[in-house]
Amino acid sequence: MFQFFSYTTFSLYLTLLPHLFPAKTTLIASDLSPNATWNNFVNFIDAGNGANFSGMSEVKKYFHKFGYLQISESDVGDIFTDLFDDSFESAVVNYQRCLGLTVTGKLDAGTVTQIMSPRCGVSDAMITNLTDLLHVAKNYAYFYGEPRWGRSAHMTLTYAFSGDHMIDYINSSDVRDAFHRSFSRWSAVIPVNFTEADDYSSSDIKIGFYSGDHGDTVPFDGVLGVLAHAFSPENGRLHLDEAETWAVDFRSSKSKVAIDLESVATHEIGHILGLAHSSVKGAIMYPSLSPRTKKVDLKIDDVEGVQALYGSNPNFQYSSMIESNISSGWIIINPLNWLTYLVIVSGVLL
Repeated sequence: MFQFFSYTTFSLYLTLLPHLFPAKTTLIASDLSPNATWNNFVNFIDAGNGANFSGMSEVKKYFHKFGYLQISESDVGDIFTDLFDDSFESAVVNYQRCLGLTVTGKLDAGTVTQIMSPRCGVSDAMITNLTDLLHVAKNYAYFYGEPRWGRSAHMTLTYAFSGDHMIDYINSSDVRDAFHRSFSRWSAVIPVNFTEADDYSSSDIKIGFYSGDHGDTVPFDGVLGVLAHAFSPENGRLHLDEAETWAVDFRSSKSKVAIDLESVATHEIGHILGLAHSSVKGAIMYPSLSPRTKKVDLKIDDVEGVQALYGSNPNFQYSSMIESNISSGWIIINPLNWLTYLVIVSGVLL
């Protein structure tokens, strides 16, 4: 069975601040309900080993879902308690280490901010399994078995868009241009070409926008939930959540929850090629993306990861990439940093 990865996103607190005061209970609009549980995690900031808070079990379920808290079915009742115990402390440490956070073993403000931030909806187990094995500067990871397309020195993969599952509020040519740019970024660094095809059914990579349960056992969950998912080689399915507000130009899209199509496309193509998530925050393959954020340029970690699978494009030069990274100021300040000073819980500025 093919593995998949997906992006998730998170409600914008700026739109919810009027509802947060003065009560401690967070009120969430109905269309933001997929992440309603995550919104309450601010209540556990600074919790550490030995703490016992009502609802802590939900944080444990989060860590289990994303691969940091391993349990057997027989242990579910014993693990999903409200006690911050030794096993949960180990999970928190692993989470902090794998996502480039300060390792404290506590649910400090930075860790809670990351937990509540937009992210892939699938387990980070591959990051947790590989981090200790990789050189510190190489934090990329792969699907289990390191699957890839073909074994020839040079290859061409075709991609096509579903005729029945597209969005109508963005010009189709703009959607195609966004994907063309995304594919071009990957082909610039590896000996793989991508060509758009007319025949969707026979194309290597199949792209479409879907809602809810769309037949691949991985249903979408509506606005500000899972953004997209892609399957490992050589499956080729790349699905985007139709419920999101997609954008190709933030100047013309004023929605506070607009999602940059090109950024998500570039990330998902990385999964199509066989890359899992990176623990490098600036990398395309890092598992989170915020609304109204554009993140499209490959970083050295992305390039090293994909070239380890496919080799290098003969025309690619690291020197030009380093210059591009520096000139574009690729080190991204976490767009959710404002959460640590804008969200107030019980009158306390975080």
